[in-house]
Amino acid sequence: MPVETLSIRDRSAVGRFPSVTLGFGDNAEADKEEPEESNAERENACRRWLRKVCPCCCPKPNDDDITDTLVTAIEEQDKGDGINGEKPVTGDSELDELLLKVRSIDLMKSRSGVNRTEHHTNLYQSDDFIIRRGQTFQMWITLSRPFHSDTDKLHLELKTGPLPTVSKGTHVIIPLVEDLEDDRWEAAVVKQDDKRIKLSVNSPPTALIGRYQLTVETNCANGLAISKHDPTNDIYMLFNPWCEDDTVFMDSEDERQEYVLNDVGRIYYGTQNQIGVRTWNYGQLDDGILAACLFILEKSGTPPSGWGDPVNVVRVISAMINSVDDGGVLEGNWSGNYSNGTSPTVWSGSVEILKEYHKNSGASVKYGQCWIFAGIVTTVLRCLGIPSRTVTNFSSAHDTDVSLTTDVYLDENLEPIDHLNADSIWNFHVWNDCWMARPDLPPGNGGWQAVDATPQETSQGTFRCGPASLAAVRSGQVYLKHDSPFVFAEVNSDKVYWQRKVDGTFTQIYSEKKTVGHFISTKAVGSDERHDITYLYKHPEGTEEERIAVETACSYGSKAEAFSSPTAEDVSIEVTMDGEGPKMGRDAELTITLRNSSSEQRNIVLHSQVAVMYYTGVHKATVRNDKTDVDMLPNEVKIIEWTLEYEDYKDQLIDQAALMLTLSGRVKETQQVLATQFSFRLRTPDLFIKPIGEAVVGEKMAVEISFTNPLPQVLKAVIFHVEGLGLLTAQKINYGDIGSRASVSLTEHFVPTLPGPRKLLASLDCKQLTQVHGVTDITVKEKSNAAL
Repeated sequence: MPVETLSIRDRSAVGRFPSVTLGFGDNAEADKEEPEESNAERENACRRWLRKVCPCCCPKPNDDDITDTLVTAIEEQDKGDGINGEKPVTGDSELDELLLKVRSIDLMKSRSGVNRTEHHTNLYQSDDFIIRRGQTFQMWITLSRPFHSDTDKLHLELKTGPLPTVSKGTHVIIPLVEDLEDDRWEAAVVKQDDKRIKLSVNSPPTALIGRYQLTVETNCANGLAISKHDPTNDIYMLFNPWCEDDTVFMDSEDERQEYVLNDVGRIYYGTQNQIGVRTWNYGQLDDGILAACLFILEKSGTPPSGWGDPVNVVRVISAMINSVDDGGVLEGNWSGNYSNGTSPTVWSGSVEILKEYHKNSGASVKYGQCWIFAGIVTTVLRCLGIPSRTVTNFSSAHDTDVSLTTDVYLDENLEPIDHLNADSIWNFHVWNDCWMARPDLPPGNGGWQAVDATPQETSQGTFRCGPASLAAVRSGQVYLKHDSPFVFAEVNSDKVYWQRKVDGTFTQIYSEKKTVGHFISTKAVGSDERHDITYLYKHPEGTEEERIAVETACSYGSKAEAFSSPTAEDVSIEVTMDGEGPKMGRDAELTITLRNSSSEQRNIVLHSQVAVMYYTGVHKATVRNDKTDVDMLPNEVKIIEWTLEYEDYKDQLIDQAALMLTLSGRVKETQQVLATQFSFRLRTPDLFIKPIGEAVVGEKMAVEISFTNPLPQVLKAVIFHVEGLGLLTAQKINYGDIGSRASVSLTEHFVPTLPGPRKLLASLDCKQLTQVHGVTDITVKEKSNAAL
């Protein structure tokens, strides 16, 4: 493979650890490129002249070497070298033979090959090398000679964006290591075949998505060489819903197939009484669509250093799919006059629109309406690896003044005041849900997030909306970013009627509480049926929980006075836990303390919900709902023992055994709202490790590992892991099944290799129970000389 020309005297920006540069340094490097080219031209002219004068001293280079670069550490030697102090002459081709050079790179990018199959990118109709972050891929490198790990060095370099920088993650240096570790860029040689080496390369689950340029740098005693960039070997990196540590991880394979890989969907429209449906071709796997999606990101002007965070990427896409502000993909038009473009009802898929936008270098396509904006967002997000779906809300409100109410203004004669009635209710409105953890929000707000590309209101100065946590919208926590007040108003605002009085002020005369947000619909997983997801956006209409959510939300709006404030706030609520908390396999017990600090009786309606969460804060499933009436005497403190039985949660638990109790309630006499959330986890049992015999370097000893199954069910296919630095290398023991509530023990023998204080670690893993581990201290003695 061709290599680039580099001077050994100007190597500050190459090598495994390039110099750290500040912003001006990056520009300086870019500025130096042209002078380097002119230096090369001068050198070539000199060589041509010298060849004419003395062809024996300056031979013509071989054709094979024309595209190869020679970078060596051979500087001008002392004048005493050679005969009569003359410098010995070495030809280019001779020096070339001393270098370790890359001849070719094979990324094994066949659609049916192991790389693209394992990365779930084999369905992309493109011959580009498309992979997902957070997992390994394989590649072959053919060198000019066999690779010797003891004397040769090699590393990979990836660059993305207009100004690749190591500190920003846009210039990645991938070292060669003995063994790969998770969560980092590394490569390891897994096979060598004469001049060919096979590398396994690992990327972290936080890697930036986008298009990377790949080069390989080799270094040996005779110098350094860098392969020339070949665009056909560019690496296209996507988000990875199959990787547990990626923030877009989705644990259901059926849902991944639907929300990431399904390229045809259903979009709903019409009215809540007459729901219509049309099929939409998302086409995210079509050839050219990934290139169009990356073009959209590039045209946004946002720095690629932010393209590792799906929250950032979704906000960029939300803004770029509409043409307002930034010359985005599609121009909206609701006028009925579409003579300068294509009528919105004509489009049946996203592919034609995205390809036209890309082909015309970012000229906005005409025209679109809400379902087309949403269809394109689904295409782009699925293409980039973010699980997404198209969602239709019937009787959808458009709140224009952040009041979180849909306001209707009437004059003294109850006639509408047109210039004030900016709020509206659409028969239907289509937007998107996308799936991700939200580490930037309190626990429990991960999972589905609403995002809307139809230009209605600005968000931080740009026409975009989301991602807004559906969990936050449902509970009325509209102070959580991004744009949850707007989404809340779309699905759950009250329609409030105001009448102008003689003095010009307005008073509330009526409100409708069940007008907005009905039959929120999306295509079902694995079928063409309509799936109603209204329950994810709001509590059932008219329930106490739904009213609490509305009043909580509106208290942060611009018309908080539309809802009566509580006459007093004299009841408090608190959740506590005894000791280290509940244990896995047993009932979980918490304590709820209610305090009435008033001198009057209080009656409270208290709702409780407990949900299982992933450690990322993503809501998995609700395992129990309760409603309780609590009567409190004046100044009474009431303690309620709350219990979650094992039967309620046993089939829903996941790795970290995390749960969240959400309490909400209302005091009948004062209308005070009570709300709190309490996160807790079920403690897993420890492994007990007991050393047997004395620990001496070079002498065999043993440890006994014991464990009691806390669950009233059999643990299947249990695996123990044991390791300890200086004691034994990591061992995996396939133990088998452990019965319900059964106690087991096993003995592991080993020979310590290092003296001093050591720690032996052990862990247990199986599908039913994780996060079980133990540790013991072992002091290893030096071997006695008397024994020699």
